Amino acid sequence: MEHQSDKGIRITWLGHACFLLESDGYSVLVDPYADHKVPGYGILRQEAHQVLCSHGHGDHNFTEAVTRKPDRPCPFRITALDTFHDDQQGALRGTDTIHILDNGTLRAAHLGDLGCDLTQDQKESLKGLDALMIPVGGYYTIDAAQARKLVEEIRPKVTIPMHYRSGDLGYQEIGTLDAFTEFFDTVVEYPGDTLEITPDTDPHVAVLTYRFPDL
Repeated sequence: MEHQSDKGIRITWLGHACFLLESDGYSVLVDPYADHKVPGYGILRQEAHQVLCSHGHGDHNFTEAVTRKPDRPCPFRITALDTFHDDQQGALRGTDTIHILDNGTLRAAHLGDLGCDLTQDQKESLKGLDALMIPVGGYYTIDAAQARKLVEEIRPKVTIPMHYRSGDLGYQEIGTLDAFTEFFDTVVEYPGDTLEITPDTDPHVAVLTYRFPDL
């Protein structure tokens, strides 16, 4: 499906914290990871119109993985919120950028490697989201309990956990997905790596399935 309705946002999980967001035929790739940087994941290669990176670490900023599509009008209004990769004002791991994408009907946010509490103003900016991509693994980011608390505060319609360990996928020092999903009653495990958010989408936690690339 190349062109989505301008009412929807198609979200594809490409592993770790990397997502492709598409609306009205336009695609934005967020936080691409470098080859062999994240244990277990395949080589990432993707076409997109635009690339966003939350910070400068190799598991989030490998723009070389992306082939740019021909330029066209972007349907998203993109807002950046400056945060930190740790709970010491960036002293340990530096800064982090949250990206909010608004297509005029729906709003989605990618929290990057958020490692700190958000300010009240930042939480207000994130309220009313239709989709939230949130790290849940801990160690390098907020952990499952912190992620749950933030979700309960800002109440996104669909929550998509990322940056966790699953079997041989992901860094071994970070936590597993179930440590986060056990907090929620409505968890939908998708058989594929993609979901489409529309104004009619019911609230839930969405667990997407990583698909190894055909290279």
